[in-house]
Order: sequence, then structure tokens, then C-alpha cells
Amino acid sequence: MTSPGQPELPSSSRARRAAAFGVHLLTALGAGIALLALLEAVREHWAAMFGWLGVALLVDALDGPLARRLEVARLQPDWSGDTLDLVVDFVTYVFVPAYAITASGLLLPLAAPLLGIGIVMSSALYFADRRMKTKDNHFRGFPALWNAAAFYLFLLHPSPWLASLAVAALIVLTFVPIHVIHPVRVQRLRVLNLALIALWAVLAVFVLVEDFQVHVTVTTSLCAIALYIGCGDAVIRLVRLGRR
Repeated sequence: MTSPGQPELPSSSRARRAAAFGVHLLTALGAGIALLALLEAVREHWAAMFGWLGVALLVDALDGPLARRLEVARLQPDWSGDTLDLVVDFVTYVFVPAYAITASGLLLPLAAPLLGIGIVMSSALYFADRRMKTKDNHFRGFPALWNAAAFYLFLLHPSPWLASLAVAALIVLTFVPIHVIHPVRVQRLRVLNLALIALWAVLAVFVLVEDFQVHVTVTTSLCAIALYIGCGDAVIRLVRLGRR
């Protein structure tokens, strides 16, 4: 209902504003999905937990392009899409995976709670760091992708010592100015990056359907893609330095 003296918006404008707010609802849905993932984690239904986190990842991939297409920032200026996105990303990328890593028994019992605290604290600081993205859309430092880190821990199932050391190393790397490829936004080799992410998604779904009981070729392929995403930029820079 329009208040006295306030011009009534055309129905087309109201529809566009409603559609723009719908994008915020889509983003916020990620928080609800995170709760479903956490419920599965509490029951130790790990494949189901990662399945829900995968759905949240899909939502996160869709809401940004939709927000730009529907001009959400202009039509809904009272709602901060960036803040909402960070809140949802923290629970889906960090908090739920941190619980899974800590409660799964993959880490040393004495180290698990300390490393879990380290995960959420370092990631909270990372999310607040205005330097987290470089000008060419690379992540600066380990980009708090603890959903992916947890996935690989469950896939590889290393010894508790090795798993604990790996988690500690990633916490430290959060603050090291390495460059990690953003597979969607980095323009260099973008077609290759997108193809590898698509392949990764297919293989990851297969792993979850098989409850992590997959052939070594699947595991090797997933590890190779992770190495490319994590180390590809460093290798390219080293090659360029060698050519000078």
C-alpha cells in the first residue's frame, strides 16, 4: 500500500524490485541449506552433508550473475548483497566444513578442537580482508575453501598426523600472499578453467553417490585438478620468470 503523498510505482517497476529481492532470498537460501548440511554432519552422514554443500555451491554460483542481470544493487539499495553473500559463504564454505573436519575423527584427537578453532578464526579474518582478491581476480592466500579441503580429507583419508598437518598448513597459507585461481572469474585460460571445474563437479558427484568408494583414477583426477587450481598461477609465474 502506498503512503499518502508518495507516488505509486508502476506495476513493471514493482515486479522488477520483487525479482531483485528474490535474488536476495536465493542467496539467503544458502544459509538454510547449510543448516541441512549441518544436520547431516551431526548424524555422520558425510556424503549427504557434502551433497547439501554442493547445492549451496550451486546457489552461490547462480546468485551473482542473477544479481547483476536484475540490477539488484540499484533496485534494492537498502539490502547489501555483498554482506549477505559473505554471511552465507562463511557458514557454507567454513563453519559446516570446520565442524565436519573437527568431529569426523580424521584429525588427532587433541589437535582437532584447536585446529577447528583455527579454521573458523583464520577464515573470519580472511573474509574481512579487503585484499582477499587481486586485481586480476585471483584469491590472495588460501581462500578459505574448507568445504573443498574437507572433501579431499574424506576422499584421501590420510593418517590423523598427516591430516592435522595439512589443516595447520592451510590455516597458515590463509595469510601467505600466494595467488590461487578463481576458476570462474580469472580471464587467463578461462575456457580451460571452466572445463576443469565442470569435470571436477561431475567427478565429485560420482564420489558422493559412491560414498567415497571410488577407483584411484577418479581420486587422481580430482587431486590433479586441485593442484592446478591451487598451484597453477605460481607455475605460470615461474615459467614467465624463467623466460626472461
